[in-house]
Amino acid sequence: MDRLLSVNEVAELLGTTIRFPRRLIEERRIVFVKVGRHVRIPESAVTAFVAANTVQPVTRRLRSVA
Repeated sequence: MDRLLSVNEVAELLGTTIRFPRRLIEERRIVFVKVGRHVRIPESAVTAFVAANTVQPVTRRLRSVA
């Protein structure tokens, strides 16, 4: 079973304020679990969110000078 993280833990893990993971939850952009009135986010959901939003660097081709 995946470790369930609190909103505070997710914010700390991502290096953001607490508002960011709360907004992700509100906009349904990340998987979350309701445990009573508490909201928890599976660790794998945070990893998947980061992977899905990772931008790869552009590799530049060198132009040959004729």
